[in-house]
Amino acid sequence: MTLTSYSSLPSAPPRAQGTLPDLRLGYLHEPLDTLLDDPRVLAVVGFGDAPARHADPRYLRVALQCDVATPFEVWRSRGPVTIGSQGPLRWAADADYEFGVIELDEAAHGGLAAAAELAYTAMDAHFAAASALRFPLRIWNYLDAINLGAGDEERYRQFCSGRAAGMRQGFARGYPAATAIGVRDGRRTLQVYWLAARHSGEAIENPRQLNAWRYPRQYGPDAPSFARAMRAPTASTQVYISGTAAIVGHVSLHHDDFAAQMGETLANLDSLLGAAGVEETERFGARSVLKAYVRREQDLAVARALIAASAASATPLLLLRADICRSELLIEIDGVQGTSNGTAD
Repeated sequence: MTLTSYSSLPSAPPRAQGTLPDLRLGYLHEPLDTLLDDPRVLAVVGFGDAPARHADPRYLRVALQCDVATPFEVWRSRGPVTIGSQGPLRWAADADYEFGVIELDEAAHGGLAAAAELAYTAMDAHFAAASALRFPLRIWNYLDAINLGAGDEERYRQFCSGRAAGMRQGFARGYPAATAIGVRDGRRTLQVYWLAARHSGEAIENPRQLNAWRYPRQYGPDAPSFARAMRAPTASTQVYISGTAAIVGHVSLHHDDFAAQMGETLANLDSLLGAAGVEETERFGARSVLKAYVRREQDLAVARALIAASAASATPLLLLRADICRSELLIEIDGVQGTSNGTAD
């Protein structure tokens, strides 16, 4: 697989003229069929013990357990929402936004790297075929046993190589925000889902961290291909936050110290929101959501307590047991700044 040229920096697309309506996102305890009966629901993501599948293509389950009774993650648009599918790819869209999913069995597609390349090539072809909804804002990637393997054979590095190969053509204009997380279901099925829009967003980088796509060779043959955040092309400030951990520059800090890693992660989130132009008094709060991925079971209650004691105390939180892209990292957080609770108007 061709190596990424780290000196070749992707340029962010120019910010689009005009603005889109905000998307509404919330964590809701409602019956799945009730949620999907709403024609404005763009997507519903279930976790853990949620139903494995549903006939409605707007639904997806991720095999990560929550520390409490697990809500659904519900995305609402203005609607009405239409749905479609082609092969392993399915989507739901209104006039402004699209939520898409592709799930690939690794063994059936030549292994993880090949499956990742195919997923991103298919996604790019889908965007190229779309007449309007062709600007990816946010991508989530879930894969089994993310830290398995040594050196460049580690599964996360294999995923990064496949993703980079699949992004080289259509994503040369710039990277969206993204998360890559390890599940523990043993299924070896790569899940990739995304949010795209009618206008491009604005990629945001964290002053405390080296841009992920500029990581040195020690982290693998292909650098992670994502921006630290994406400011959406909306009338109000809405920021999609990538997976964020206790990394400063490109180095993981506070090995085996969960509380210190949490503090560093929250500092990175605060720095990132500052870079996105979010006023300090507006950061986090009830109009945002956070999703925290915690590696060790004994840290789940500690994570919830530390977030409750932080500036993010009023922010709705989904806490999931998961593996992180680097084996020394114990916590990763992503989320959306500037949304609502996902309920209908």
